Amino acid sequence: MNIEEILEDMDDTLDEARPIPFATHKVVVDADRLRELINDIRLNIPAEIKRAKLIDFDCERIINDAKAKAEQIVQDAELHAQDIVQDAEREAQKKCSEQAIQQAARQRGADMLARAQYASNEIRAGAADYVNRVLGDTEACLTASLQEIQKVKARMEESRKKPKKRD
Repeated sequence: MNIEEILEDMDDTLDEARPIPFATHKVVVDADRLRELINDIRLNIPAEIKRAKLIDFDCERIINDAKAKAEQIVQDAELHAQDIVQDAEREAQKKCSEQAIQQAARQRGADMLARAQYASNEIRAGAADYVNRVLGDTEACLTASLQEIQKVKARMEESRKKPKKRD
């Protein structure tokens, strides 16, 4: 029997009690039965209190476990968020690094192209100078040869015009 049932029996005992004549608010109760019910309450109180304490302890344990789990979930979420941020930072650095490498490669390619174009222009200019010198030398040589040819031709012409002496 639990305390609730014992209290219900006490209430029933009071309902069954006989009123005292001329005192309607007073009744005659079975004292032995009432003492028996009170003793049952005293015997059952420790069991009820023990159950209440166990329930209270279980509630505290459940609340503490829930708090610990919630704290662990928050810590795990924070670590996961940090990992995501670090991954994003690494990816951004990688992209920046790739962009820097691409930029450096473009710059190096542009520098190489500019140097090649400069060298090409220098070679062309050198070749043009060389060709001009060779052509100038050739022209001077040919001019000198032409003049020599013209002199020889003029002498031959002169000698043809002069009568030859016969001996």
